[in-house]
Amino acid sequence: MPIDIAVALDAVVAAVSDDEPRVLVRPGGDPASDDALPAGPFDPETDATLDAGLRRWVTEQAGLELGHIEQLYTFGDRGRDARRRVLSVAYLAFVRESEPRVASVGWRAWYHYFPWEDWRDGRPAIVDEVIHPAVDAWIAAAPDADERRRRERRARRTVGLRGTVWNDTLVLERYELLWEIGLVAESPIPGGVHLGERMAFDHRRIVATALGRVRGALRWRPLVFELLPPDFTMAQLQKTVEALAGRRLHTPNFRRLVEDAGLIEPTGAWRQTTGRPAALVRFRPEATTERPDTGIAIR
Repeated sequence: MPIDIAVALDAVVAAVSDDEPRVLVRPGGDPASDDALPAGPFDPETDATLDAGLRRWVTEQAGLELGHIEQLYTFGDRGRDARRRVLSVAYLAFVRESEPRVASVGWRAWYHYFPWEDWRDGRPAIVDEVIHPAVDAWIAAAPDADERRRRERRARRTVGLRGTVWNDTLVLERYELLWEIGLVAESPIPGGVHLGERMAFDHRRIVATALGRVRGALRWRPLVFELLPPDFTMAQLQKTVEALAGRRLHTPNFRRLVEDAGLIEPTGAWRQTTGRPAALVRFRPEATTERPDTGIAIR
């Protein structure tokens, strides 16, 4: 009996506003009340390309026209959709937040789904109060010594167990570990504590992939400038980077990194703030041809 396979297109549309990274979501899915990404099936008869199909779905579902998009990953695990086997080609797009022209679609903070990833106000309490105890129990429940060591290594790498460094780019790996031990609602493992808000299907896994991609790319490409207006202040730039990275940065060091890299130039204009007027700067497109990487080497 032939297997019914569908090709879907999913969009992670990202923006930063009010110092919060946000993702565009719509209602629907399974259950129907869960947030879902703009998505729909690829139509080989009407969609000339996968990109064109994705843009069509975002326009139809959210009333937004996308600029630059990039392919994120293809998701095809069994069980993603209870109705049939679905291969989803996910895309990532950066926009400046605007009000969707469809009332049911809106912006939600990324950390609404991943509260353990936001370290801007310090180490999240749920890391030590919920995640680490649950991970310790999962390690202790390993069937043998080899598996226990494997779990220990994985936990140290992904969730900073035993005082190891928390790697902020391993968003997907952390989500998958929490899924495996039953700490997120999408997990098939029954558990009493579910962290973060659930999403339809495996859309939270897709968003986790996007967040990890963004955090890694901050270091080598100028994607942050796609989320800012043409003219901005250094404080705006720093807060946007902090929002995506999920941690605070040392202001003098940050400014020196940006200026030494030649990523910005002054506009000659100023903006009145609550304190002293702030100089407006803009991205230097020439920077992309002057050096192999044009990201911000945040530390």
